[in-house]
Order: sequence, then structure tokens, then C-alpha cells
Amino acid sequence: MEFELANITGPLFLSLKTISVSAILFLILGTPLAYLLSKKNLRFKYILDTLVTMPLIFPPIAVGFFLLLLLGRDSFLGFYLQKFDISLIFSFTGIVIASFIAGLPLMVKPLQSTIEQFPKQIIEASSVSGKSEIKTFLWIVLPTIKNSLMVSLLIATARALGEVGITLMIGGNIVGKTDTVSLAIYNAVFDGEYDLAMALSGILVITSLIFFISLNILQKKEKLI
Repeated sequence: MEFELANITGPLFLSLKTISVSAILFLILGTPLAYLLSKKNLRFKYILDTLVTMPLIFPPIAVGFFLLLLLGRDSFLGFYLQKFDISLIFSFTGIVIASFIAGLPLMVKPLQSTIEQFPKQIIEASSVSGKSEIKTFLWIVLPTIKNSLMVSLLIATARALGEVGITLMIGGNIVGKTDTVSLAIYNAVFDGEYDLAMALSGILVITSLIFFISLNILQKKEKLI
């Protein structure tokens, strides 16, 4: 195999860093979103649900294009952020945004379904005992559905790892800076470096198997509870 080790370690380290940050965002932002969408009487629920689900419906490259228009330097938001020397596109931040948006529906929708199926009697009993709605969710609902939470997190993180289309648009595919493992495979094939593409693909296969085994273990535990 005629390629430098840095051609593998660079994209691999960047991908691991990206999905680590994305996983934290899934927990911090995705979990509350799932809780909000589980409410039947939530105002503007349809709009929020549409925005969350959109990356599953639209082609990733189209989603990336719309984000580029929204966050680019010529947009209102991009122009405003430039005043503070903040750039969201063609940077690590852009990659994280792409990965987060790609995996968010797979974090929110399964978790939302699990929360909706949680026994209402337990929630009502908690409310009668004096616990607030937030405390009930944090200390009663979440610990009970922790396996479902982890399953959703793993699926979302796996999707974030394999993201290409959105990342290509707002990450810029800058070699050595924003080329994740998936984009590095694309670049290697495009350049005719099939040995490098094979090695990088092997890493993704192994990682996918780890995710798959972890999912099976969690799902078996969930059935036993």
C-alpha cells in the first residue's frame, strides 16, 4: 500500500473528534427536542417536527446547500457573525453542524416514540407527589428509558460518522482540515488512490461493526427489563 499513515490518521482523528462533539450535542439538544415533540399540545409542533425530520426526507446535498445559503458569508447570519470573527462554514464547526443535523432525526424520533409510550400513571403519580415536570423527566423518565436513549444516540452517531453530502457543502472538503474519513474515501477514489480508499473503508466497516454489536447488546438488555 503506497500511502502515508497521515492520510489515514488525519481524517480518522477528525472524524472521531467530530462525532464526539456531535454525540454531546445529541444528548444536550436532541433529548430535550424529543421530550418537546412528545407533547401532544405543543404549539407549532408540526413546524418543529418538520424541521427535525427534514434531513431524512431531503437529499443531504440539498440540505447542505440550504445551510450554505443560511450560514454563508453573504447571508444575514453569516454577515453578522463575521463582525465577531466567527465563521461557521469551511471549518471544524461546519463539519460538526453537518454531522449533528444529519444524525438529529435518528436521535429525536426513536426517543420521542419511547417517551410517548412511557406509562402516564407514573408521570401523574410523580406530579401528585410534588415533583415538577422537568424533575419528573430528568429523574424518573430518563433513567427508565436509558437503554432507548443509548440506542438512539448510537444510531445518530453512526449516521454522523458516515455523513458526506452536508459536510461536502458546508465543510468544504479541505484536505488536511475538513476531510473526514468519509470525504477522504471520496477524495481517494477520485484521485485513483484505491489502496487508501480501501484502508479507510475498512476502518468504517470495523467502526460500523462496533456500533452494530453495541446496538444489539443494548436492545437485548432493553428486552430483559
